[in-house]
Amino acid sequence: MLSMELAFSRPDKVRLLKQPGRLIHSIAGQSESAAWNSLQDQFDNLEKHTQWGIDVLEKYIKFVKERTEIELSYAKQLRNLSKKYQPKKNSKEEEEYRYTSTRAFLATLNEMNDYAGQHEVISENMTSLIIGELTRYVQELKQERKSHFHDGRKAQQHIETCWKQLEASKRRFERDCKEADRAQQYFEKMDADINVTKADVEKARQQAQLRHQMAEDSKAEYSSTLQKFNSEQHDHYYTHIPNIFQKIQEMEERRIVRIGESMKTFADVDRQVIPIIGKCLDEITKAAESVDHKNDSQMVIEAFKSGFEPPGDVDFEDFTQPMKRTISESSLSNSRGDGKYEPKFGGKSKGKLWPFIKKNKGAGPEDFSNLPPEQRRKKLQQKVDELNKDIQKEMDQRDALTKMKDVYIKNPQMGDAASVDHRLSELEQNIEKLRLEVQKFEGWLAEVEGRLPSRTEQARRQSGLYEAQNTSAVNSCAQDRESPDGSYTEEQSQETEMKVPATDFDDEFDDEEPLPTIGTCKALYTFEGQNEGTISVAEGEMLYVIEEDKGDGWTRIRRNEDEEGYVPTSYVEVYLDKNAKDVYKSLQKISE
Repeated sequence: MLSMELAFSRPDKVRLLKQPGRLIHSIAGQSESAAWNSLQDQFDNLEKHTQWGIDVLEKYIKFVKERTEIELSYAKQLRNLSKKYQPKKNSKEEEEYRYTSTRAFLATLNEMNDYAGQHEVISENMTSLIIGELTRYVQELKQERKSHFHDGRKAQQHIETCWKQLEASKRRFERDCKEADRAQQYFEKMDADINVTKADVEKARQQAQLRHQMAEDSKAEYSSTLQKFNSEQHDHYYTHIPNIFQKIQEMEERRIVRIGESMKTFADVDRQVIPIIGKCLDEITKAAESVDHKNDSQMVIEAFKSGFEPPGDVDFEDFTQPMKRTISESSLSNSRGDGKYEPKFGGKSKGKLWPFIKKNKGAGPEDFSNLPPEQRRKKLQQKVDELNKDIQKEMDQRDALTKMKDVYIKNPQMGDAASVDHRLSELEQNIEKLRLEVQKFEGWLAEVEGRLPSRTEQARRQSGLYEAQNTSAVNSCAQDRESPDGSYTEEQSQETEMKVPATDFDDEFDDEEPLPTIGTCKALYTFEGQNEGTISVAEGEMLYVIEEDKGDGWTRIRRNEDEEGYVPTSYVEVYLDKNAKDVYKSLQKISE
């Protein structure tokens, strides 16, 4: 601890210090405008105050850091919220987003994602412009403060050393003066004594002269030391300490300015993103204003329109006549046989009759014949578009490999041209299969749109024969097919259902070879495959893998020759091996 008030605590040294109290007072009076120069006796308090200033700066840095963490957390929560309500790809939920109201909601989700991005910008800017800058500044400030107070302590130690030298010189001068007085008194005593020899008197005289000379030397040294001390003291209070205090004051004022600028930056960072946030909100408002209830109502009609005509009036059947019951041409049951309903040959799926037929459960047939005409047309068109996209994708890959092969042929050092032949062959086969699939679905689409005859003439004749032979059966079982609530169902008895051999058109693509097995897998969790194309699995079940995950999160598996489908990749543990069947058997034994 320094003793800046050292000069003021020694009243007996006022004469030697040339009244330093008055000196300090005059310094303070001359330097009132210099502010901190008047605080030369408050060195310790200033040291504490500047340390407190650094603590305040570090506290503010911590505050801004916590603010950035809050902004990041808020942005992450907003992004997760937006992602949670985004429609899943290739799902029924995605189809629902064709309405203006749901599209507006989707736009709101996207804008909320951008809104979250602005909060991330706030966090990034505060981190770089405030936290990073202030952290570096605090380190520099600590070093500068340490240097200034080190200089202050060094100056104080120097003045204290000069004071000690002055005190030592003064004590030596005082001691020599006392010794000279005693030697003078002794000499005078010896000189007055008649019994003392002349030699002793001379010896005492020489000793007195020696002591007087030593006193004079001490006096000269003391005078020189005093002048030096006064000069050092003047420089200390007028030059060194004021300069040090001025630097400390400037350092503290820079700290205050810096924290003020940081607070302004804190507000500016928020203010800079306000226009972009405003645009996000404007886009949400614009999306909300785009909601069109008339358009959505029309889309409902387009989405669910079946294409069936409402049934005509039911004719009166006179049971008083001794004739066989006849069927009214405009009755609902007869409307099924006049072209409104076409039974699917070679299968158990029933067509859907509007509007009194219960919906079939389970997966529908490949040609969507279980759907109403309009819905079937849309499904077939959608399937054709998807297959055309797949064909284009395969053709792009084929073209790229063809170009690569040409490069290899021209530059053999770059690769073996024969290495791509196998893949090119696979692509050609895939393209051919997809084209056959397109032809098949286009045939069904043309049938729905009336461009082709319905199946074959043989099927027409068989269909007519079926209707003629079963007209009475339809009448007799009409009561059986009426549900308790008065609605009709399409279920017919096993005995009255006629099985017709499948036509060539049906069996055109039935000979496709199944995909080869590339490994096995074990179900980690139970999965209920309710969507089209998926398959249900039980926890611990062992199955074959026929197609790896292609990045969409689904793996294609097979239970047996007739059951295959997709399951989430995270629900199974996949084992890919050349000897897949042997691995499958061993794993099956382990699971048992």
